[in-house]
Amino acid sequence: MFKIPVSVLVIIHTVDLQVLLLERADHPGYWQSVTGSQDSGETLLQTAMREVFEETGLSSAGYVLTNWQIENRYEIYQEWRWRYGPDVRFNTEHVFGLCLPDVRAIKISAREHLNYIWLPWQQAAEKVFSRSNAEAILDLPERV
Repeated sequence: MFKIPVSVLVIIHTVDLQVLLLERADHPGYWQSVTGSQDSGETLLQTAMREVFEETGLSSAGYVLTNWQIENRYEIYQEWRWRYGPDVRFNTEHVFGLCLPDVRAIKISAREHLNYIWLPWQQAAEKVFSRSNAEAILDLPERV
């Protein structure tokens, strides 16, 4: 089954602007925030909650999970295009923020990630490989 070309990007951060980053298992050295494609029948909020839990083991219940009302449309990297339908070239990403009171230990999904790190927001923005991820992190101080 092909992926739906609609995804979420969830910036998990603390009140003092520490940002959680995950290192991709399929591309070591590529760091990112929580991301994932929408499943059929899901709302964007449900997708964000599911992806946070699958990728970190954290339940977003009890924390502030906010739709930032930012959409990014980008061309899907060639190396990952096989996951989508034959004529799909673009994805629409919806940005969310999840605010935690402090840094937490997480449980990464070994299938998807190799490691995780908490960094101050400026350093996190420099470390991520995706332009839209960096822009969302740089927007963080205005969001809290």
